[in-house]
Amino acid sequence: MSQPQIIQGGMGVAVSNWRLARSVAQLGQLGVVSGTLLSVVFARRLQSGDPGGHMTEALERFPIRAIAERVRNAFFVPGGKAADAPFKPVAMPGVQPSLALAELTVVANFAEVHLAKRGHNNPVGINLLEKIQVGTLTALYGAMLAGVDYVLMGAGIPREIPGALDRFAAGQPAEIAIDVAGAAAGSKTFARFDPTGFLSEAAPQLHRPQFLAIVSSATLATTLAKKSTGRVDGFIVEGDVAGGHNAPPRGPMQLSAEGEPIYGPRDVPDLPKIAALGLPFWLAGSCADPAKLAEARAAGAAGVQIGTAFAFCEESAVRPDLRREVCRRARAEGVRVHTDPLASPTGFPFKVIQMADTLSDAAVYAARPRICDLGYLREPYLRADGSLGYRCAAEPDADYVRKQGEPAALAGRKCLCNGLIATAGLAQIRADGTAEPPILTAGNDIAQLGRFLPGDAETYTAADVIRHVLG
Repeated sequence: MSQPQIIQGGMGVAVSNWRLARSVAQLGQLGVVSGTLLSVVFARRLQSGDPGGHMTEALERFPIRAIAERVRNAFFVPGGKAADAPFKPVAMPGVQPSLALAELTVVANFAEVHLAKRGHNNPVGINLLEKIQVGTLTALYGAMLAGVDYVLMGAGIPREIPGALDRFAAGQPAEIAIDVAGAAAGSKTFARFDPTGFLSEAAPQLHRPQFLAIVSSATLATTLAKKSTGRVDGFIVEGDVAGGHNAPPRGPMQLSAEGEPIYGPRDVPDLPKIAALGLPFWLAGSCADPAKLAEARAAGAAGVQIGTAFAFCEESAVRPDLRREVCRRARAEGVRVHTDPLASPTGFPFKVIQMADTLSDAAVYAARPRICDLGYLREPYLRADGSLGYRCAAEPDADYVRKQGEPAALAGRKCLCNGLIATAGLAQIRADGTAEPPILTAGNDIAQLGRFLPGDAETYTAADVIRHVLG
């Protein structure tokens, strides 16, 4: 498989949706769907009446008819739910998910990849977060059933994922170790998925996708290349200027006068060492420019990964009003991104666009009751009685402390699950009739979006981005 010069980043919750990935793939570059919270996204699309019938079309292509029908019957609302009605909840993920959640997750990931691959023969990838371990195996299997070509994974050390891909490709069960806070040294908890048991028939052999690890240092790249459970096919080397979650600075956390983490020379990836591993790699972070592509190629990279520029193009799932406002402010040089060391419950720094009526607004944040009802960023922990529990630093304070969480970890945490899915236009409606507020993330080059806006245009397309970067 020839390597693309441009990889479209797998961003947010549904921001990198099937439409965006399909558009990029049709143009000969690597389109990538975001696998984060896809079970919730898929369920809410069905409850919204499935505009265009795309989810229904994907369900009809799912290989096990009975599973597809159960998912459809559980969530589809003909004509869509009332605008002021809440979405039906989806079970929160855990090490041992219910059969209904496993079916929904497999089907949702199958559907997103299937739709992204529809109508062309070019590769498509899926992006997952190592931090969300408990839903990874079912998400991977659903994507592989649809023939996904690449798996991209960061926000941790995804050492066990290549081996899981090998086993799923062979029709065998796979398991990965789950990080459990408070567990004794040497003890392990595993999440396991058996395709044959799930399908109730012999699991088929599947295409094994290429695995690209998202890294921030040569040390991590070397560890993954030499100690993963299976083949690593390449790396995306992400700098601290990239959007979304960033790797924390090496050494003790120090903050600037603006309250942002300070990155220094130790945080600059050693590209010659990464190149010496002999695997293809791409550079990420403020790379949506022909000069940056040329620099990357000169450093030995196959190309670049681009996130922010694609996140605000017409094909992305960012709410159109938010997308237009960001573009307008970028043209006027009035958009600012803050690298927040506290926002994410994961503990990773998270870049947040500063905008009124979003969770970056102190008044909006203060007015929102702390709720954790999606649970994808929850941390598994060991209870006093030895059983497994789950907690999130963005849940109600008393609940978190009752679950042996440190009170200091609560300060400034934001519910990224609800905020990011609201950004994609699928906000939950609360009992008082209010909608969950959105949260927007982007890289440091957000102010450069104007380069893609011809004349007085308010929007631009994925093709505009690719045309500009390729010169």
